[in-house]
Amino acid sequence: MKSKVQFRLRIYRDESIAIGPGKIALLEAIAETGSISGAGRQLGMSYRRAWMLIDEMNRALASPAVNTATGGSHGGGTALTPVGEQLIKHYRAIESAARVAAAADISALTRLLAS
Repeated sequence: MKSKVQFRLRIYRDESIAIGPGKIALLEAIAETGSISGAGRQLGMSYRRAWMLIDEMNRALASPAVNTATGGSHGGGTALTPVGEQLIKHYRAIESAARVAAAADISALTRLLAS
Protein backbone atom coordinates (compact mmCIF):
# COMPACT_ATOMS: atom_id res chain seq x y z
CA MET A 1 0.00 0.00 0.00
CA LYS A 2 1.10 3.53 -0.69
CA SER A 3 0.85 6.30 1.87
CA LYS A 4 0.05 9.94 1.18
CA VAL A 5 0.78 13.00 3.30
CA GLN A 6 -1.43 16.02 2.85
CA PHE A 7 -1.34 19.36 4.65
CA ARG A 8 -4.67 21.16 5.06
CA LEU A 9 -3.95 24.75 6.12
CA ARG A 10 -7.07 26.85 6.60
CA ILE A 11 -7.27 30.49 7.57
CA TYR A 12 -10.60 31.57 9.00
CA ARG A 13 -12.22 34.97 9.04
CA ASP A 14 -14.97 34.82 11.62
CA GLU A 15 -16.75 31.51 10.97
CA SER A 16 -15.89 31.05 7.30
CA ILE A 17 -12.76 29.69 5.66
CA ALA A 18 -11.14 32.67 3.97
CA ILE A 19 -8.19 30.71 2.58
CA GLY A 20 -7.94 26.96 2.31
CA PRO A 21 -6.85 24.15 0.02
CA GLY A 22 -10.07 24.08 -2.03
CA LYS A 23 -10.03 27.82 -2.64
CA ILE A 24 -6.36 27.75 -3.62
CA ALA A 25 -7.05 24.89 -6.05
CA LEU A 26 -9.95 26.90 -7.46
CA LEU A 27 -7.72 29.95 -7.95
CA GLU A 28 -5.15 27.79 -9.75
CA ALA A 29 -7.86 26.33 -11.99
CA ILE A 30 -9.19 29.82 -12.79
CA ALA A 31 -5.66 30.93 -13.72
CA GLU A 32 -5.41 27.91 -16.01
CA THR A 33 -8.87 28.03 -17.62
CA GLY A 34 -9.69 31.75 -17.54
CA SER A 35 -13.21 31.11 -16.29
CA ILE A 36 -15.13 30.10 -13.20
CA SER A 37 -17.18 27.54 -15.13
CA GLY A 38 -14.06 25.99 -16.65
CA ALA A 39 -12.37 25.88 -13.26
CA GLY A 40 -15.45 24.28 -11.75
CA ARG A 41 -15.55 21.62 -14.46
CA GLN A 42 -11.85 20.91 -13.96
CA LEU A 43 -12.39 20.43 -10.23
CA GLY A 44 -15.68 18.54 -10.55
CA MET A 45 -17.87 21.21 -8.99
CA SER A 46 -20.81 23.21 -10.21
CA TYR A 47 -20.51 26.78 -11.41
CA ARG A 48 -22.68 27.82 -8.47
CA ARG A 49 -20.38 26.16 -5.94
CA ALA A 50 -17.27 27.65 -7.55
CA TRP A 51 -18.88 31.10 -7.63
CA MET A 52 -19.91 30.84 -3.97
CA LEU A 53 -16.35 29.93 -2.95
CA ILE A 54 -14.91 32.85 -4.93
CA ASP A 55 -17.49 35.25 -3.51
CA GLU A 56 -16.82 34.07 0.06
CA MET A 57 -13.07 34.47 -0.45
CA ASN A 58 -13.35 37.90 -2.08
CA ARG A 59 -15.57 39.15 0.77
CA ALA A 60 -13.02 37.95 3.35
CA LEU A 61 -10.08 39.72 1.70
CA ALA A 62 -9.11 43.40 1.80
CA SER A 63 -8.90 43.28 -2.04
CA PRO A 64 -10.48 40.68 -4.34
CA ALA A 65 -8.52 37.65 -5.52
CA VAL A 66 -10.55 37.34 -8.72
CA ASN A 67 -11.97 39.80 -11.25
CA THR A 68 -14.80 38.75 -13.52
CA ALA A 69 -16.11 40.15 -16.78
CA THR A 70 -19.68 39.31 -17.71
CA GLY A 71 -20.40 37.50 -20.95
CA GLY A 72 -21.82 39.04 -24.05
CA SER A 73 -20.96 39.09 -27.72
CA HIS A 74 -17.23 38.86 -26.92
CA GLY A 75 -17.71 36.46 -24.00
CA GLY A 76 -16.79 36.95 -20.41
CA GLY A 77 -13.83 35.81 -18.47
CA THR A 78 -12.24 35.59 -15.10
CA ALA A 79 -8.71 36.50 -14.09
CA LEU A 80 -6.73 36.47 -10.90
CA THR A 81 -5.77 39.79 -9.41
CA PRO A 82 -2.29 40.31 -7.98
CA VAL A 83 -3.85 39.39 -4.62
CA GLY A 84 -5.04 36.06 -6.04
CA GLU A 85 -1.58 35.35 -7.41
CA GLN A 86 -0.03 36.19 -4.02
CA LEU A 87 -2.48 33.88 -2.24
CA ILE A 88 -1.35 30.93 -4.36
CA LYS A 89 2.32 31.80 -4.03
CA HIS A 90 2.27 32.13 -0.24
CA TYR A 91 -0.04 29.17 0.37
CA ARG A 92 2.14 26.83 -1.71
CA ALA A 93 5.30 28.21 -0.02
CA ILE A 94 3.82 27.42 3.41
CA GLU A 95 3.00 23.86 2.28
CA SER A 96 6.53 23.38 0.99
CA ALA A 97 8.16 24.76 4.14
CA ALA A 98 5.91 22.60 6.32
CA ARG A 99 6.89 19.47 4.37
CA VAL A 100 10.58 20.23 4.78
CA ALA A 101 10.26 21.13 8.47
CA ALA A 102 8.23 18.02 9.24
CA ALA A 103 10.08 15.55 7.01
CA ALA A 104 11.70 13.54 9.83
CA ASP A 105 8.43 13.26 11.78
CA ILE A 106 6.46 12.39 8.66
CA SER A 107 8.97 9.67 7.87
CA ALA A 108 8.70 8.32 11.43
CA LEU A 109 4.90 8.30 11.23
CA THR A 110 4.76 6.60 7.85
CA ARG A 111 7.14 3.87 9.08
CA LEU A 112 4.49 3.05 11.69
CA LEU A 113 1.92 2.25 8.98
CA ALA A 114 1.13 -1.35 8.12
CA SER A 115 2.79 -2.61 4.96
